[in-house]
Amino acid sequence: MQTMLRRILIVSSLAFAYGISAASAQELVRLRGTIEKVDGTAFLVKSRDGAMVKVAMTDKPLYVAIVKASAADIKPGSFVGTTAMPDSGDTLKAVEVHIFPEAMRGTGEGHRPWDLKPESTMTNANVEQSVAGMNGQTMLLKYKGGEKKVAITPETVIVTYAEGDVKELTPGTAIFVTNGEKQADGSIRAPRITYGRNGLIPPM
Repeated sequence: MQTMLRRILIVSSLAFAYGISAASAQELVRLRGTIEKVDGTAFLVKSRDGAMVKVAMTDKPLYVAIVKASAADIKPGSFVGTTAMPDSGDTLKAVEVHIFPEAMRGTGEGHRPWDLKPESTMTNANVEQSVAGMNGQTMLLKYKGGEKKVAITPETVIVTYAEGDVKELTPGTAIFVTNGEKQADGSIRAPRITYGRNGLIPPM
């Protein structure tokens, strides 16, 4: 498990650096959708906008499962990522929180725009403080160069990562590709697929 997660960290870190620094490289894209058909090591995916996209895997691909977690699993010292929307004052409202295993600490650290929804952001950071309130809890997240307050509500989806199995990638499985390379024919070549286990939709 730890070895697999370290591999995820390496792939994720390289992809992030590659995507922001190599202007001449192939276009890196994200894909959210549902598997319609499995063809060997390739998948036909219906994207969230209804388009059908072929996803072909690179050599030695990673398959990572998303599983349910709870607010009780978020503690001071946890390293998390959260997709959030603007809220009142200087506080963001979490759409989702994904708790990174310790082996993935530092993955994509920082705060940036995100494409889940209009105006959404992604913050990957350390939980410095978590305070429970009447309507949920508020996290103080600190990352290199800044900090954010993020409110968790009853509607916030909370998940974590688990070791995946390609055999679980069957028609109907919801997937998320974070760093696919768009090919000339419109297909995507991906080193990693993140998918929801037991019907879960990756919320990020």
